[in-house]
Amino acid sequence: EVQLQASGGGLVQTGGSLRLSCLVSGLTSDDYTIGWFRRAPGKERQGVSCIYGYGTNERTHYLDAVKGRFTMSRDNAKNTVYLEMNSLKPEDTAVYYCAVAKGAWGRLGLIKDVYYDYWGQGTQVTVSS
Repeated sequence: EVQLQASGGGLVQTGGSLRLSCLVSGLTSDDYTIGWFRRAPGKERQGVSCIYGYGTNERTHYLDAVKGRFTMSRDNAKNTVYLEMNSLKPEDTAVYYCAVAKGAWGRLGLIKDVYYDYWGQGTQVTVSS
């Protein structure tokens, strides 16, 4: 059974930084995409970033609104993916989720939530103005 556990959220001032972590367990294949999503109050869930592949074949994709501020990475030895968030803005306030999609969907770009098969619990990020 695939399980994901997100952590690292918190309260930060505008311009601050946070690093989210997502511990992934139970994967039996190397062919998968991991994504970060967020849901702000009253809004639909939104894809933030995703990662697929390894080494020179690794691909990451980002929501335009976070490009240049957020960086997604992975530590395979720790089965963990990260979302480094810098220059945070109040509009980044949301519950952030990590998810796994079976297969190479992540080669296509920032794929929608319907492609994902497994979800972790969310972690709250609040950016004060």
